Amino acid sequence: MSRRRGRAAAGEPRNLLQAVLARPGRLPELLAGFALRHNGPRAARTVARLRAEMPDADASALGAAVIARGTRATVAEGAFVGGPFLVFIPVAFCAALLRQARTVMELAAVTGLDPTAPERAAELLVLQGVYPDTESAARGLTADPGGGGTQSAGPAPRSRWAVLVGVTLRMARLLGLLTTAEESRGGRLRAWLVRIGQWALLVAVLAVGMVVPLVWMPYMAVSYRKATRRLLARAADSYLLNVPPPERRRTASGLDPGALAAVVRVLSSVLVPVGVVLLVVIADVRTAGGRWPALLVGLAAASAAVGAWWHLRRRRRAGREDAAAAGR
Repeated sequence: MSRRRGRAAAGEPRNLLQAVLARPGRLPELLAGFALRHNGPRAARTVARLRAEMPDADASALGAAVIARGTRATVAEGAFVGGPFLVFIPVAFCAALLRQARTVMELAAVTGLDPTAPERAAELLVLQGVYPDTESAARGLTADPGGGGTQSAGPAPRSRWAVLVGVTLRMARLLGLLTTAEESRGGRLRAWLVRIGQWALLVAVLAVGMVVPLVWMPYMAVSYRKATRRLLARAADSYLLNVPPPERRRTASGLDPGALAAVVRVLSSVLVPVGVVLLVVIADVRTAGGRWPALLVGLAAASAAVGAWWHLRRRRRAGREDAAAAGR
């Protein structure tokens, strides 16, 4: 039974992505409706179990626990990209969006609201900045009873790849990984400089991540963590939950352990391509009569292996945490 549930959960981001690619203009509404149907009941069960685990905790303490768990889960479920796995970015973004939405619904459940009520979908759209208020969000959700709707006005994309790229960029904005000029503070010039810097960093990490597989993963983990905390802080305020901000742990020297671990992972990942290059050069490995094809094949294989190891390791850790929580 647990394996079937795991396969079903793994397929949810793909199912959502397929629906979004068919109706890209309805991405936020499709996400909210999908999350309400699939994650609303889970949110209710999660909060009920959390209350059983923490019988003496008040709403603020429960909210803090929900935010901590939801942030960790979003990072774990959404950061499965690196090296050749960069082609799975849309699936990873869908997984992260669904986990963020589930955590928002769990916060609503903490305050006694029904996480399966249609109002939660409208509130999610407002928190994501898609609509200014819940009334207009509710109208947007009911504009297409079938959950599909038509695409927004404008020229039709030239290809499915163009649709995929556009959807991926919009998901990044919904996740909070990219900000628009209007969302940034400090004046128009500063807003555009921030936006240009975000894009430059993203392109640089993408390029380097193709040969240094672990560079993309810690970058995405940090980005997911910051964006998810911002969204959940807005959700806590919206549901009138007085949740203190997460404490920043520091080492004796004043360094952030999380940032330090990310730097160590990035630096250690350099050893993978360096080792592959040295092996090919010292062993004089050649493919198709040349050394460069052998280097490209070796780097791609090493990147895929490291990405698969990282993903399996995170999934096993998450499985152990879920099993421990269920056994309490």
